[in-house]
Amino acid sequence: MKLHTREWGTGDRVALLIHGIMADSRCWWRVGPALAERGYRVIAVDLPGHGASPRAEHYTPETLAASVLESVPPRPALAVGHSLGGLTLGVAVDRLMPGRAIYSDPAFRLPVLEGGIPMTDLMAQAAGATAEEIAAMHPGFSAEEVAVEVEMLACWDPQTALSLSGLAGTDLTPAPVVPSLVQVADPSFLVSPEFQEELVGKGFEVRMVKGAEHTIHRHLFDDFMTGLDGWL
Repeated sequence: MKLHTREWGTGDRVALLIHGIMADSRCWWRVGPALAERGYRVIAVDLPGHGASPRAEHYTPETLAASVLESVPPRPALAVGHSLGGLTLGVAVDRLMPGRAIYSDPAFRLPVLEGGIPMTDLMAQAAGATAEEIAAMHPGFSAEEVAVEVEMLACWDPQTALSLSGLAGTDLTPAPVVPSLVQVADPSFLVSPEFQEELVGKGFEVRMVKGAEHTIHRHLFDDFMTGLDGWL
C-alpha cells in the first residue's frame, strides 16, 4: 500500500519519521523543519488508516511495516518512530536498514490493563474527542498541538487500534540491527524501568526525557531534540 507522505528539506540524506496511533505526519510539524535545517530531506508518512493514507481491512504490524517500505527510499540516514511508529519501525528495520534508528517511547509491548482489557481498546474510544477533552488529557500541549490533534483524529480509523488488541501482552522488541536509541517518557507506560534495563542488555542506548509525557516530541519539543544529541 502506497502511503501519503509529507516532506521538508532537500538532498540525499534522508530522515524518515513514523507517527504513533491516532496521529499522522502532521504531528511532526516542528521536528520535520528542525531536521531539514540540519541538512536532511525529511519524509514523514501517514500510516494506513491515518491521515490521507488509504484504509485497510486489517492493521497488523507487518501491514504497517510493508506499507512504509513500499513508500519510502531504502537505507535512509535516520529513521524515527514514535509509539506505534516505533513498533512499525522495529518490524521494518532489518529491511529498511537505516543508518540509525530512534524509537521514541515505542510500543514494543502493547499493555494489558486491569481486567485483561487491551489498552488499544480504550484508545479506540478517543475518536471524535473535542479540543477541550484533548487539552484535559494533554495539559502540557500548546494550543497549536491541541488543534493539530483535533485535525488528526478527524482522519483516523479507530479500527487501527482494535486490530492490534490481540497483540496486547506480546513482546515485539526488535533486534538492534543498526545503531539504535530508545527514548522514553517520564514515566513511560510502555517502557518500564525493568524493560529499559532489558533494552540496554540487548544493545540499545536508552535515554529518558525528564518530565515528558508519551508524545515527547509534541509535549517537550526542545527536550526531545536535546535528547537526540549525537544521534542526528
